[in-house]
Amino acid sequence: MANRLRTSLRTGVPAAAGGVLATLAGLGVAHLTAALTDPATSPVVSVGSTVIDLTPTPVKEWAIATFGTADKPILIGSVFAGTLVLAGIAGVVARRRFALGAGLLVVLTALAGAAALTRPTAGAADVLPAVVAAVVGVLVLFLVTRTLREPRSAGEGTRVSRRGVLGMGAVALAVVAIGGAGEWITRARTRIADITLPAAARKAKPLPTGLEATYADITPLRTSNADFYRVDTRLTLPIVDVDSWTLTIDGDVEEELTFTFDELTAMSLEEHDITMTCVSNDVGGEYIGAARWLGVPLTTLLDRAGVGSGADQILSTDVDGFTISTPLEVATDGRNSMIVIGMNGEPLPREHGFPCRMITPGIYGFVGATKWLTRLTLTTYAEQSAYWTDREWATDAPIKVSSRIDTPKPLARVKPGRTAIGGVAWAQTRGIGGVEVRIDGGAWQAAELGPEVNVEYWRQWYLPWDAEVGTHVLAVRATSREDEVQTAARMKPFPEGSSGIQEITIFVE
Repeated sequence: MANRLRTSLRTGVPAAAGGVLATLAGLGVAHLTAALTDPATSPVVSVGSTVIDLTPTPVKEWAIATFGTADKPILIGSVFAGTLVLAGIAGVVARRRFALGAGLLVVLTALAGAAALTRPTAGAADVLPAVVAAVVGVLVLFLVTRTLREPRSAGEGTRVSRRGVLGMGAVALAVVAIGGAGEWITRARTRIADITLPAAARKAKPLPTGLEATYADITPLRTSNADFYRVDTRLTLPIVDVDSWTLTIDGDVEEELTFTFDELTAMSLEEHDITMTCVSNDVGGEYIGAARWLGVPLTTLLDRAGVGSGADQILSTDVDGFTISTPLEVATDGRNSMIVIGMNGEPLPREHGFPCRMITPGIYGFVGATKWLTRLTLTTYAEQSAYWTDREWATDAPIKVSSRIDTPKPLARVKPGRTAIGGVAWAQTRGIGGVEVRIDGGAWQAAELGPEVNVEYWRQWYLPWDAEVGTHVLAVRATSREDEVQTAARMKPFPEGSSGIQEITIFVE
């Protein structure tokens, strides 16, 4: 029995390693091919994107809540790991029946090719990385399999010749080099070329000094581009050539219009300080940020096109065919809805929608903040539906009155004596009128508010507190300027955004 196990290991491990190496070689060359054409067609990425689209909403929400912004790397890692397991099996099978093992690798790459073709804007050329992966993978599998020679006698097991070891090592080094080159090219292509944005014709007022200047642990009044949250379905960033990019307005309009990037920058640009919130933000969550945006008022473009009388939604489409639907009435009711090209004094970063995105204050991003925007179609909800509405998310999702404790952190250990409880609160388009803190289930106490920027921006707050030794429970709630009190009714993000009161436990010792 022990001899049989040792024989199986001597036979199977080298063969499995060969299958893995062959697959990695195919994926490496495919990744380089995709980097030179479209990074989204890289086999692992295209399969991962399809998995995202097919994943039920509760599972997506669980992944975001559990892993946060690491959900995408974990997904890619899972797809990659599963692929390598099947690749190892293919290697073992190929040692005895090469055609069968090679066929398994071809099936794996065929699935990746099919996934690439499911994208809304996919073309025949998008299967090229998968075809390359299949050809290279089968070729390397053949070469690796030949390095494994049959045992001379029973129980000897399959051995790898010295020449075979050197060959497999060379292939492994080549895989690393080729895959690294593909990643370097992808990153180089996603860097934004030197773009100088014109000054705004309507500038925002300078931001006041935020409470973070006094209480360092309170979230800064303005979120930097690097720290701004990012939640979307993308595994790779779209690479958009700003010189050929256009924004089209069509559908129920008097005149279909198309704008180039230069034409947008030549318009009368405006700056607005706006807070954005993701619908996946749970109570006390971090998927919220505040920035200074530069762009053109949405109504300026819609007025040029002339909106018809039948439309009730704006169906916005990104460069890869992803769609979001925004209620027309909400987007044009006087709030600062924008077509944005700049963020915090810089061109819009690629991860936040370069070259152009949509922002609609007061509603969650999934119904009003399309990134990598290329088309605005005036239509009706009865005629067309978007990605998230097809998955039964709300069609009109106003951001709820909410607040968050930034300091102390949950389960923090605090020294006795004078300290500060502080954080941020938001009620976009209505503004924050007050924030209250409750300590150990006692009466609500009014907190001090930080400076007000505008009603579309969040507001910092703090409460001085004489902390006594012991375990304490802190809670916070906000009230809008319209006297709407943050609800205590607990609700998960699906389908219209979370609600409830944040409570945290801390230790004073």
